[in-house]
Amino acid sequence: MEITVHGTGELTPGQHRAWHEAMDSSPGFANPFLSPEFALAVGRHRAGARVAVLHEDGRDAGFLPYERGPFGIGRAIGLGLSDCQALVHRPGTTWDTGELLRACGLSSFEFDHLVCEQRPFEPYVTGTFASPVIDVRPGDGDYPAWLRGTYPGQAKTTLKKERRLGRDVGEVRFVFDERDPGALRTLMRWKSAQYRRTGRMDRFARPWIVALVEELSRLRAPHCTGVLSVLYAGDRPVAAHFGPRSSTVLAAWFTAYDPALHRYSPGLLMHLRTAEAAARHGVAVVDLGRGDKEYKDWLKTRELRVQEGFLTRPHPMALAHRLWRGPARGLRNTVLAHPRLREPADRLLRTAGALRTRTRDQGHY
Repeated sequence: MEITVHGTGELTPGQHRAWHEAMDSSPGFANPFLSPEFALAVGRHRAGARVAVLHEDGRDAGFLPYERGPFGIGRAIGLGLSDCQALVHRPGTTWDTGELLRACGLSSFEFDHLVCEQRPFEPYVTGTFASPVIDVRPGDGDYPAWLRGTYPGQAKTTLKKERRLGRDVGEVRFVFDERDPGALRTLMRWKSAQYRRTGRMDRFARPWIVALVEELSRLRAPHCTGVLSVLYAGDRPVAAHFGPRSSTVLAAWFTAYDPALHRYSPGLLMHLRTAEAAARHGVAVVDLGRGDKEYKDWLKTRELRVQEGFLTRPHPMALAHRLWRGPARGLRNTVLAHPRLREPADRLLRTAGALRTRTRDQGHY
């Protein structure tokens, strides 16, 4: 096995084709976050982005996109943003983890949404988690008919809220693939406000993430296309979602709504409209991503499993990195796994977010 390392923009057209063929060889690799297009987009905004290419019998047999930081500390590309990670490979390909790390110049490699059954990585997995998905298929009629057939227990209430939204605000319409950049800016503004209200890190306060999302929104490729979907009431945006899709998988990434219209459950309406429209556009799976959320439990049809952990080789920096990151990650997972801990923690974050927002609005932030 030979391993070479390249900048994300240095791969040849033939290597892109081999990567796409590897994606197509397994349903587990169909996620757009595993595409060379996503790695290339991240690489334009992250200086340490690289791709390790595994060569076997004269062929490009596997691809691991990653980011290399100081002291050889590595992480899955887009860690913290990507909801799916893997060494994408041809069937039957295997590798030695120590050899892989040495070739990449890494002492450790951190992952948190690794596709299961990456067997060489299994000894380094520290946790396995549910990642809910919706299996979708086109309905025989219009959206209300699809909703009644797919979610019969909630269809009546959901359609009633949508009709009331139409009466109170304006005629409801949905655009699956909206090209208006202003709508994307509205989504990011809503999402930033939501992050601040709930005490979370505001991802859109980071210019490179804004630039990445804007670039992906313009991307049109079979294995990775940016899809911005918007629910309108009249001419007023009510809710929006942006995420990448492959030919068969749509990743639910950023969803937000106008908080002034919260009583109409716009976030739920958005997810349902998106799932129905995605099926009509050829998508088979909507991946909701790892995380315990009530709406995911209600929408999901099944769960995938994803893994987190630290691939390491004997090196002082690898040990230091794991000792630094491991306890914080373990504490977070413990809180998220237990409702009695999660709910008070969520209330605390919301209180902190409200205080921070109030202080900023008063001009002291």
